[in-house]
Amino acid sequence: MASLRITFRLGLKELWAVLRDPVLLGLVAYTFTIAIVTVARGVRTEVRDAAIAVVDLDQSPLSNRLVDAFLPPWFKPARAIELAEVERVMERGEATFVLLIPAGFEADLLAAREPELALLVDATAMTLAGNGAAYARAILEREIARFLGREVVPGSLPIRLEVRARFNPNLEAGRFLAVTQLVNNLTILAIVLAGAAVIREREHGTLEHLLTLPLRPVEVVAAKLWANGLLVLVAALLSLEAVVRGVLAVPLAGSPLLFAFGAAVYLLAVTALGVMLSTVATTMPRFGLLAIPVFVILNLLSGGFTPLESMPRWLQLAMQLSPTTHLVAFAQGVLFRGAGLDVLWPRILAMALIGAGFAGLALLRFRRTIAAVA
Repeated sequence: MASLRITFRLGLKELWAVLRDPVLLGLVAYTFTIAIVTVARGVRTEVRDAAIAVVDLDQSPLSNRLVDAFLPPWFKPARAIELAEVERVMERGEATFVLLIPAGFEADLLAAREPELALLVDATAMTLAGNGAAYARAILEREIARFLGREVVPGSLPIRLEVRARFNPNLEAGRFLAVTQLVNNLTILAIVLAGAAVIREREHGTLEHLLTLPLRPVEVVAAKLWANGLLVLVAALLSLEAVVRGVLAVPLAGSPLLFAFGAAVYLLAVTALGVMLSTVATTMPRFGLLAIPVFVILNLLSGGFTPLESMPRWLQLAMQLSPTTHLVAFAQGVLFRGAGLDVLWPRILAMALIGAGFAGLALLRFRRTIAAVA
């Protein structure tokens, strides 16, 4: 009990140090408000306001119909250009798509001569190019079929495929990105705050003062873990309700309390990781240089941006040792699908085991740091 009281009081000291630091408070506020809103509303993976230009050499009712079929919000109004302008428009990036309608297109189509349309795509905008080309093809096929008075039949299969999207029926990227960015920011802020707490002790000379007190390393490390973890957890939950659910109007299917429980277990792991990194890098600039690649690997390979199934098998297995991989799956299960603890307990167990390992390594490294200072 005495050790718990010491850990609690040391944690209160950590919280007070953060609350008195306006820079850190500003970083916390920005990370869980503006940083989430700008990504959720600014990053688009679906087709939206795509610029398209048209070279209409046919000037027929059908060609006019095709041009008029590209409508907002998916495409901007089609811009008519001359054939000689195509190269300049593409090189300057003024249009992602250029549709070429050859002369005599309508007449050849009515005569069953199978004329061809050309759609030039600027593939430097990779996601927009892939999705937009599929949109454009579907629009052109539909309008041509209607012009000929035929039923639109996708492909040549003798079946009708009905696609129903679950959990995000409108396929809005903002819903997905808001939760993903919340998880990303939770990770980097926990690492930064926990690591900065140790480095701040060293730079201010208070680490030597701790050595003069009857404290054990485990009490010092535990205090930094729970204090910084609690601060990040409270900020994340407030952001989930006020920013994700409130400002961005993202519907959350599952229990916020269950998400809070899983996030608390996860924060044990990443705050321990931050403490461990701070014992390797002895100054804030070095700590930043060390933390950035660690954070990038944790988030880019966690399954939040790219599915684990698309990665090499060995990398999939290696990323099971990352707590972020399990948090992403846990957060998506709770907030998007409404899954319960009976389904997600293996993810929580994995985060707890990984967190215990990180905490043990952080304690070992911290003891060596104290021995070096002493």
